[in-house]
Amino acid sequence: MRTRRREVLGFLGVGGVAYAADLAVFLLLRRTALDPLAAKALSFLAGCTVAYLGNALGTYRRRALDLRRYAIFFGVNLAGAAVQVACLGVSRHGLGLTSPLADTVSGLGIGMVLATFLRFWGTRTLVFGVRG
Repeated sequence: MRTRRREVLGFLGVGGVAYAADLAVFLLLRRTALDPLAAKALSFLAGCTVAYLGNALGTYRRRALDLRRYAIFFGVNLAGAAVQVACLGVSRHGLGLTSPLADTVSGLGIGMVLATFLRFWGTRTLVFGVRG
């Protein structure tokens, strides 16, 4: 139980730092002439890289970093992003909820929670091979 608690707290802490990196890179790139979608793609890549390094070196204590694990980790994070977009899509187009509050609740609230569970499971089992 103590190990699982440390793992969850480590994962969430690393995720917070990765989110901050994603946000900082996006805001920095938006000050340039770079297209917003390109800026978001680069900031997502930066956030994924920070999260992978934090989880590999901290949460799951793998000293050997490898490109295969990173590629799987990136795929897990893309799946998490797809969950958030899907929640927003269901809210807006399926339920007809189009207010800024509804967008925030569906995309950044419900979507983020579901995506975090998916990312935790995927990181734990598919990337770092932790069972149980």
